[in-house]
Amino acid sequence: MGILNTVLIILMAVSAVLCVILILMHSGKGTGVSELIASSMYNSNAGSAVWEKNLDRLTVICAVIFGVCIVVMALTFPQGTIG
Repeated sequence: MGILNTVLIILMAVSAVLCVILILMHSGKGTGVSELIASSMYNSNAGSAVWEKNLDRLTVICAVIFGVCIVVMALTFPQGTIG
């Protein structure tokens, strides 16, 4: 396994964990437990739209990085090295 694949595996793992964290930070649309947690994170009068927009951008960027890592690894990972 080359240095490129090692870097891609590390980048993929970090982006996967970051994607999970970012997705869980999104506020819920209902009145359940997720809404209680989200309302304690920020006040709805204090620029929550900016917070959500930036969170959306970070989530999309993280998901794109994860997807690119998967595609590049599928094309460059040597056959028969796992097992």
